[in-house]
Amino acid sequence: MMSEFRRLEQEQGPRLSFTDVPLIEENGLVFKDLARCGRLLPYEDWRLPARERAEDLAGRMSPEEIAGLMLISGHQVVPAAPPFGGTYGGAEYDPEKHVPWAMTDQQKQMLVEEGIRFLLQMRVESTEASVRWHNGLQACAEQLPHGIPVSIATDPRHGASSSRAEFKNTGDGVSKWPEGIGLAAVDDPETVREFAAIAAKEYRALGISVALGPQIDLSTEPRWMRMEDTLGGNTEKTIAFTKAYCDGMQTTAGREHAVDPGWGKDSVLTMVKHWPGGGSGESGRDAHYAFGEFAVYPGNNFEEHLRPFTEGAFRLDGLTKQAASVMPYYTVSVGHGEKVGNSYNEYLIRERLRERAGYDGVVCTDWGIVEDPDPELDSFGARPYGQQDLTVTERHLKIIMNGVDQFGGPLSAKHIRDAYALGCERYGRDAMDARFRISAVRILTNLFRLGLFEDPYLDVAESLETVGSARFREAGLRAQRRSIVILKNRDGVFPLKPGIKAYVPDRTITARKSFMRWMEQGFTEKPISPEEAEGYFTLTDSPEEADVAIVWAESPMSVNKGYDRADREQGGNGYLPIPLQYRPYTADTARERSLAGGDFREKSDNRSYRGKTEQVCNEGDLDNILETRKRMGNRPVILLMELHNPTVPAEFEAAADGIAVQFGVTKGAMFDVIFGKCPAEGKLPYHMPADMATIEKHCEDVFDDYVPYRDSEGNLWAYGFGLKTDR
Repeated sequence: MMSEFRRLEQEQGPRLSFTDVPLIEENGLVFKDLARCGRLLPYEDWRLPARERAEDLAGRMSPEEIAGLMLISGHQVVPAAPPFGGTYGGAEYDPEKHVPWAMTDQQKQMLVEEGIRFLLQMRVESTEASVRWHNGLQACAEQLPHGIPVSIATDPRHGASSSRAEFKNTGDGVSKWPEGIGLAAVDDPETVREFAAIAAKEYRALGISVALGPQIDLSTEPRWMRMEDTLGGNTEKTIAFTKAYCDGMQTTAGREHAVDPGWGKDSVLTMVKHWPGGGSGESGRDAHYAFGEFAVYPGNNFEEHLRPFTEGAFRLDGLTKQAASVMPYYTVSVGHGEKVGNSYNEYLIRERLRERAGYDGVVCTDWGIVEDPDPELDSFGARPYGQQDLTVTERHLKIIMNGVDQFGGPLSAKHIRDAYALGCERYGRDAMDARFRISAVRILTNLFRLGLFEDPYLDVAESLETVGSARFREAGLRAQRRSIVILKNRDGVFPLKPGIKAYVPDRTITARKSFMRWMEQGFTEKPISPEEAEGYFTLTDSPEEADVAIVWAESPMSVNKGYDRADREQGGNGYLPIPLQYRPYTADTARERSLAGGDFREKSDNRSYRGKTEQVCNEGDLDNILETRKRMGNRPVILLMELHNPTVPAEFEAAADGIAVQFGVTKGAMFDVIFGKCPAEGKLPYHMPADMATIEKHCEDVFDDYVPYRDSEGNLWAYGFGLKTDR
């Protein structure tokens, strides 16, 4: 158990918090003696700009110490639990013996032996556990050389739904908002700014100071599984949303005249991702997997994908000027430099990002790109695309020399230290010392801007008042409601009348490949509980007794996400289409030859799936719509759909009287709109396609270049469409 921290308030300077760090008083001002040398060093002097302090501290650190700064750890779970586990004194977590916020053996090793100061937090039991865990990390770091504080990073935590695209963080009670594409459906930069500012306050109250986002890839490929986390595919809108997001998250109010204007106690470092844009994966496949490693540009639209970075994240309107960090994506950006993963690509990092874009912030790799690749293509293995013949140490060195500063995922700095030694052999010690100092200055500058060197500790009671406060929850709920899009309102069926009887069919989801590429079992669920319906309608199991039917659905979800080992083992190439329709889809009009070639593990360089058939795991959603239409006769059928991706409406549109779609909201927010408690305001953030044939014809790098669907009432379900309803 850590000792209690102390706070020292001073009128002419920042608040200091510490456990037993010596203090230095100079001209009535108080500073921490983090170096414990009895005199005030420049990096300890909070009157100096962050960059000047960083340069001083970087000059005092050895390359071995800097190596630890060049890592952001793999996913940490508080308390530790499989599959991201850890031990406590050699034993597994036991709630009878261990407090949930205790540091694991592995976390202590990362801080003390490896010099790591950036940890990625995933799940956490509660706000209290997050705060106390954070304070424990700071108490440990305070005792180590230089007293460099810990910075906790996070993937998105504020989504109101369970997006399946990547790891989502839970357990901390934060306010809930639409997913990124839902903010695009609101179509209001000020709402994005409000979200980011609130998220930043909640993050800092949890001990989090680095956001792995926003995800500003132009989502031009409608089959991409990460589309729902983006801010859309419209370039001008994405630029505006990016500026609002980064300004809102990085800016602390009232710091206009600070030594580092805009930065302060509410600031969170943004890490915009994924340079140079990961939204054009060939045929919609994702680069988490080797079968989806290629980003392609058949529309010659590569430069457009850079604009959210170069005109948005790197040119903020606010005081902090630019996003603090950038993350390249896993993809091999075909036709733009060497045919290797983006972090390995000298043209994309050194020439385009550092030199031509002039970006001098921190560049951090995505997670898991330096380890050896898995022998099986269909796996969630490491992603050193195009660099499989290099050693792990050589991969680190190549990335560092390209201009990358941090690596996501490793738990040890060994390979960075080895890369330094190898670099000394190849380029000389002076060159490597200078290169490591450059990264150290960039990384430390960001840390100093946050104020963590002065005031790293949190008060549990204060954090509990901030995280998930009523005001923040209401703001999130308001944004959720505004993101909901009404697509159909036959005969004015919306708004529904409160108190009606509603039939809601059960949903059946069959087995499908998970994000981690293991097979998830199928299940049947009741999509709406009596508690969720309370205050809006009464549930009935009988369509014959119902006033209205409410069918809850999700957009079609591919079973295999574009690849199936069984197809390969049966003589095929393994590649399958990714359908945006519910019924089994045969890709008769797909390309005869793929655009980007293959992988060293493949016999063929043609990844075409022409003539192949794929299914979705929620075809039952369509069955529910059609069967419910038959059973309800002339009584209204309402379709409420969560869109992960654009969807072909021709299969279901005519069977529904009212259709409302959402992009990650609570059921209560949806009911508030369709029952008229608030108006419908949302707009489609992309076209809904007329069919799959138009998807096969489109260019992966071009936004909304496919034919949109026209419904039975003559409305075109194109970008920006949405019906309005009164309260």
